[in-house]
Amino acid sequence: MVIKVFLASSSGSTAIKKKQQDVVGFLEALKVDYTQLDIACNEDNRMWMRQNVPEDRKPTNGIPLPPQIFNEESYCGDYDTFFDAKEDNSVYSFLGLPPPPGSKEAEKADKADIVENGTHAEETNTVGNLDDLIEVPVEERNGNTHREEEKLQQVADEEEEAQDGEEEEITEEETADKEETAEDETPMEEEEAVEEADEQAHAEEEEGQEEEDLQSEEEEEAEVQEDEEEDLEETQEEEAE
Repeated sequence: MVIKVFLASSSGSTAIKKKQQDVVGFLEALKVDYTQLDIACNEDNRMWMRQNVPEDRKPTNGIPLPPQIFNEESYCGDYDTFFDAKEDNSVYSFLGLPPPPGSKEAEKADKADIVENGTHAEETNTVGNLDDLIEVPVEERNGNTHREEEKLQQVADEEEEAQDGEEEEITEEETADKEETAEDETPMEEEEAVEEADEQAHAEEEEGQEEEDLQSEEEEEAEVQEDEEEDLEETQEEEAE
């Protein structure tokens, strides 16, 4: 494929000369093979250029001005579209040429291909052998990382739930033990209180019985004493008679 640059070597326009020099100088810097076709000295070149520029790319007066760029018979564009491609690092695409490996445009194309298809092939040695290197899409890599993080988080959550469950079981067991101990202690306290009350009642009963016995003894002694006094009085009366 040959790049054709149509220009006017004897143009009186400074702007046209500058544009032509810009295009030619940039192609030489990129080491792109091209051919200069002068429309000022060759009428055939002038006519071919005018006929092969698409109608929708011609100016309003219908006469395209140099520089005009072609790839063989295919129209690439004029200076303005060439300048836009240069600013966008897409000159090789503008010229219809494959970008050389390692160039900015090649890297850009690789990134675009990865985003679109998820895979790309590269040259990997100087012998000329091609190895297809399948690169995992960025989205898939991120997805795998995200899934691994989710799994780790899930495991951590399960461990935490298990630990919380064990702590709850221990707490419930301790509470149950305390309740059982309290239940066991309550009947014992009630029994002790009943026994204490019984003992107190028994002691009061014994004390009351002792008081009654003592009172009965006193009453009996008083009766005995009265009887003795009566006997004594009778005896005295008898003696007096």
